[in-house]
Amino acid sequence: MPIPKADDTAARKAALDVLNRLDQTSELLDTVLATRAAELCLDFSASDRKLVNAIVYGVLRWRRRLDWIIKQYAAMPASRISPRIMNILRMSVFQIIYLDRVPDFAVVNTSVEMAKQLVSVKSSRFVNGILRNILRHPLTAFETSLPTDPIQSLAISRSFPDWLIKRWVSRFGHGETASLCEAINQIPPVTVRTNTLKTDRCTLKKALSTACGSLYPTRYSSDGLSFQGARQPIDQLAAFQNGWFQVQDEAAQLVSRLLDPQPGEVVLDACAGMGGKTGHIGQLMNNTGRILAVDKDKRKLAMLETEMKRLGIKICQTRREDLDAAEGNHLSDRFDRILLDAPCSGTGVIRRNPDIKWAAGKQNLGRFARRQLAYLDKLAPRLAPAGVLVYSVCSIEPEETLEVVERFLKTHPEFSRAADFNGISFDECRIFDKQGNFMSLPHIHQMDGFFAARLKRKQ
Repeated sequence: MPIPKADDTAARKAALDVLNRLDQTSELLDTVLATRAAELCLDFSASDRKLVNAIVYGVLRWRRRLDWIIKQYAAMPASRISPRIMNILRMSVFQIIYLDRVPDFAVVNTSVEMAKQLVSVKSSRFVNGILRNILRHPLTAFETSLPTDPIQSLAISRSFPDWLIKRWVSRFGHGETASLCEAINQIPPVTVRTNTLKTDRCTLKKALSTACGSLYPTRYSSDGLSFQGARQPIDQLAAFQNGWFQVQDEAAQLVSRLLDPQPGEVVLDACAGMGGKTGHIGQLMNNTGRILAVDKDKRKLAMLETEMKRLGIKICQTRREDLDAAEGNHLSDRFDRILLDAPCSGTGVIRRNPDIKWAAGKQNLGRFARRQLAYLDKLAPRLAPAGVLVYSVCSIEPEETLEVVERFLKTHPEFSRAADFNGISFDECRIFDKQGNFMSLPHIHQMDGFFAARLKRKQ
């Protein structure tokens, strides 16, 4: 992994600060990183930011494995190590194992100094002892001391919580679960969607070729490009500033294709967020018709409006709506198509959001499912006769995917599954099940894990 200068203590302190904040808040990693970046302003170079991201994402990706290694060398239980010292140790072990260009002596010296400054001299001695012990006896304890239980052994070696490994093994088997974990732990490419209102994929590829390495077209989406490593921040690329693309994983691009919005229609994006799918809907409609993008977060809607201006999409209106509100919502319109990209556990996007692994609330799949079903119940009356509703989640768990759809169809006989769409031209790969549901998996399709069902209201 190409990593910038190894002696940048400020970048390592910033990475530690992000990890500590994640321990103290329920905020998502993206939010914490954005907050930290705003605080740092212009003090950090691109190399500094790259190092911060490498450490933060790496520690979160491999935290379970790192903790097990630390446990083998510590003279006390991990529960007795303070959270701040534990994060310093995690960062240190991650750099020793995974960042080859960072000299081990620099890792140890910086970590000991951070422990001394931020915690105590006694803690710095503890950190120094563990790290030097690891350097003298590299990873032998880890390799020989994994539990005999196959679930725990896989969970530790691949760095996942037991509850996820247990449920995946029960569905996929041990071998396929190992492959799924390996795919999730890989650093994913940046994937973008061409804004066909302004350019085409071939032209965009040429525009990005000098700034991005390993640039290649996506397999399923006709508008997508993927690449590893941009030579400058994405938002500073001329093609981005000109509105030629949005950053969007291939799986998310296919969800909008499944909705198949047509020019002139009235479309609802019911949980629009910052507008990734909204922008795609607008270009599929060729900027004619009307899109209503709703979300309960005013900050996200403001960012969505800015994004639509950058893309040149003129048919989008925004409205703040809280679908969780007990008194219902103010959606009185009838829509030709509705996209419900519902809040979920996010188990399909762990490779891009590794903090999801360690969020305890993600285990409560029943709570997510009840919320998703409630959203569907509220939106169903707003769909016009013969209209199409696409329900999607970035989850691969049955409770949030197939089971939600089945429960909805049982209580809404006016809806049925719809396979009469022409918005997608996929090959024969395993991307649809026998009922026509879209399901992508990282280890099979090399994209995020998404589920989507296309439902149609009867005449």
